[in-house]
Amino acid sequence: MTEFAPAPSFAAAVAGRPDGLRHDWRREDVEALFNKPFADLVFEAQTAHRRFFDPNEVQMSTLLSIKTGGCPEDCGYCPQSSKFDTGLKASKLMAVGAVLEEAKLAKEAGASRYCMGAAWRSPKDRDLDQVIDMIRGVKAMGMETCVTLGMLDADQAHRLKDAGLDYYNHNLDTSPEFYPEIITTRTYQDRLDTLSNVRDAGINVCCGGIVGMGEDLEDRAGLLLTLANLPVHPESVPINLLVKVEGTQLGEEADLDPFDFVRTIAVAKILMPASMIRLSAGREHMSDEMQSLCFLAGANSIFIGPKLLTTDNPAAEKDQRLFDKLGVRPMPAPCEAASIRAAE
Repeated sequence: MTEFAPAPSFAAAVAGRPDGLRHDWRREDVEALFNKPFADLVFEAQTAHRRFFDPNEVQMSTLLSIKTGGCPEDCGYCPQSSKFDTGLKASKLMAVGAVLEEAKLAKEAGASRYCMGAAWRSPKDRDLDQVIDMIRGVKAMGMETCVTLGMLDADQAHRLKDAGLDYYNHNLDTSPEFYPEIITTRTYQDRLDTLSNVRDAGINVCCGGIVGMGEDLEDRAGLLLTLANLPVHPESVPINLLVKVEGTQLGEEADLDPFDFVRTIAVAKILMPASMIRLSAGREHMSDEMQSLCFLAGANSIFIGPKLLTTDNPAAEKDQRLFDKLGVRPMPAPCEAASIRAAE
């Protein structure tokens, strides 16, 4: 492993800062965190995590593909890209009623946040009318709402805010340096501009990336450095493990060492301790032990349900068995949490 200067402790890094959060990390700081002894790194991440969260609560979200396939982008990992032959059939935008039926089932299964994804480069204004009806319907069920629709301009972001949208997901995917190896149809700045439009509209940001795409440690550090030095840390940071799909550019990529993935979770938590770090795609291929280490390193959000857009997700029974072993309980939805506090 590459040698770097010793990393500052979390306590020292945030000392004297009113909100206890940094937005001026240096690349050498982040790379040094990755290079810490594993036990020290995970201990520091768990310590940072406990400053803001109950370590035995995990937020449950569900992600539904409301418009699948046919995307004109060439993201090398994505089976929904029209550039790759993966056997996936493109579909039209789902009807509002069908989406709300799925949302009801997700809530009954324990989800407190409902996420809806459409395979667009960017939505047309007429498409937003239907999406807005979906957002309002899900919010009426008492769940948080999140959508991922591609690039947004400022007016579109404000329309979604006016509809009551809680979160917008738009991942950076990887470091600025490695990004051109994975995507050529949209620039890194395009992604940053969408994040800025979302933030300026007053919507919470959900933004993370994918590891295991052939990037090196410096690229994983570069992704987290970019996220942690945004003016406001993303409220949700999904860390995805590449799901290799035959027919895509990365369908034959070598497996990532599980410890490298856990280190990425831990460093993300140290850099952004008040953010939800979501253990996202790839859980189907993770052992119970690997997932447990991720929770110990500060991950406290997962997707539940049989699918993540188009790829498999662990069965609910499997998740529940693991949570029973760990003593993990679902994080209540904000409205439920407020009711609990009022009763106390």
